[in-house]
Amino acid sequence: MSRLMHVVSGPYAPPVARREFVAVSADGARLHVEVHGDEDAPAVVLAHGWTCSTAFWAAQIRALATTHRVVAYDQRGHGRSPAGRVHSTTALADDLVAVLESALAPGERAVVAGHSMGGMTIMAAAGRPEFAARAAAALLCSTGSSRLVDEALVVPVRAGGVRTRVTGAVLGSRAPLGPVTPVARKVLKYATMGPGSAPDKVEACARIVHACPTGVRHAWSQVLAGVDLDADVARLMAPTAVIGGTADRLTPIVHARGLAAALPNCVGLTELTGMGHMTPVEAPEAVTGVLRELAERYLGTARPDTTDLGTTEKEKMP
Repeated sequence: MSRLMHVVSGPYAPPVARREFVAVSADGARLHVEVHGDEDAPAVVLAHGWTCSTAFWAAQIRALATTHRVVAYDQRGHGRSPAGRVHSTTALADDLVAVLESALAPGERAVVAGHSMGGMTIMAAAGRPEFAARAAAALLCSTGSSRLVDEALVVPVRAGGVRTRVTGAVLGSRAPLGPVTPVARKVLKYATMGPGSAPDKVEACARIVHACPTGVRHAWSQVLAGVDLDADVARLMAPTAVIGGTADRLTPIVHARGLAAALPNCVGLTELTGMGHMTPVEAPEAVTGVLRELAERYLGTARPDTTDLGTTEKEKMP
């Protein structure tokens, strides 16, 4: 289980949940779940990415909880969820279904959003009837369905076998990350964030990532290195929006564009100019805006229309 090292003040400090509970997955894994906002409000469910925690969604939770019920959970081994015995995309899908069934009322549907590995969680669950019954719409944020190591730009050399091997070794390292130091911040910013990211955003991300236990980070890196969810993307029938940062080195924008083209019901691609991999922190208003629009359209909180959400839109964030 992660040490809780998130920032404790400012816009990226996680708000206090209205309530917390434990959801139990198919294999017995226990998942920490937080609920924010009015219990009767339309629901948004958030799944964070590799090495992160519910704290990663602090800005979205704070903004949306005034009008929505926001459910956020820690992936197994992350945050306050103990490590499970199994590390696989099947386990991720089981966990998401368990959270949806535990957090939502009978027959209730939600907007389900995933960042990075959280997006892969949604893809892995796409063919599940339980997911289809619960997901009114989805958001895939800074994620990809396959060839993650091959396409990553973390190692600044020409594409090919050497870059793939070195990238795999770097991302799969068993070395502890250690304390958050000025050097650590620079490394994390280079690998995961846009060059213009403000210090408070870098600090928030660094604290969250460094809190992830080394063994958990390594175990999930092995899953991500071989992930292939291309067939699952074709099963994601819910209206789905896609967000990607044009300066993302971990899941370059080619992944977002590929997902938008492959999804059966893509309702928009938003390309965030100059943003890296940590888009919910780097561009919080943009990510929150897409979530709010999805909820308004597909949960009946506003009159629906037929306009695509951010289709091929390119936004430059401050």
